Amino acid sequence: MWLLLAFCSAALLGFYDVFKKKSLMNNAVLPVLGLNTLFSSLIFLPLIVLSHFKPEWLQNTLFFVPDAGWEVHRFIIVKSVIVLSSWIFGYFGMKHLPLTIVGPINATRPVMTLLGALLIFGERLNVYQWIGVLLAIFSFFLLSRTGKKEGVEFTKNRWILFIVLAAVLGTTSGLYDKFLMGQFNNMVVQSWYTVYQFFMMGGVLFFLWWPKRKTTTPFHWDWCIILISVFLCAADFAYFYALSMEDSMISIVSMVRRSSVIVSFMFGALMFREKNLKSKAVDLILVLISMIFLYLGNVLG
Repeated sequence: MWLLLAFCSAALLGFYDVFKKKSLMNNAVLPVLGLNTLFSSLIFLPLIVLSHFKPEWLQNTLFFVPDAGWEVHRFIIVKSVIVLSSWIFGYFGMKHLPLTIVGPINATRPVMTLLGALLIFGERLNVYQWIGVLLAIFSFFLLSRTGKKEGVEFTKNRWILFIVLAAVLGTTSGLYDKFLMGQFNNMVVQSWYTVYQFFMMGGVLFFLWWPKRKTTTPFHWDWCIILISVFLCAADFAYFYALSMEDSMISIVSMVRRSSVIVSFMFGALMFREKNLKSKAVDLILVLISMIFLYLGNVLG
């Protein structure tokens, strides 16, 4: 069941990336992200309120949000800081880079998870996992060569750095999620971290964007901004619900979620008419093969 939920989350996440790219085209980044946190909060606030004042309405459903004290909320606030930081870097990077480059970079997150376990926790990788890691690194090298054809120098382009930082923070968030789901209710975490993000983003908008709004890229409304929030909330709901199951494995769920790159890559080719698709497709296939080896490493290792 948790594996099926992970695949559902991946498909929804792919469309989330597409709507995000569409909303950011020739648009101010911070207001788009701010509205995303607003609409996401509006989805969960009614559930929080109803669960508190009319618990009998939702108590036997998947949408019930139990009350929680400061000992829980302090962990959720940390989650909000990590995710919002990842989003800020990711949104700026996605605005300035082709979706067919951003997608494969994000798809290497499971590799970062393994490398983090290797470097920080001293874990040892088996043969399959090493093959997966090396394939992913090689695909990243090939992707950098493809990017040069479009004037994107991986070692000099700050937007590439932003996407990489977003991926690293996203990996950190994924590892933290497994800890949170082992300790707390999934709806408490998802609903409240979304609300905290909105207030944090409000501060960013007020202090950073609003004073300089007339000297930066102007903001314009796009209906895809609402779809960003809808698809993100649905993807995260399936993701958190999968992780809340006792036998779920964060390494597998993380890999499956990265298959969302298939959806975003297809739309990058069909909707945004991006270039050098053949060479990028080879890079993408290598990333997907690397995820297969990581999966085999978890199952057979």
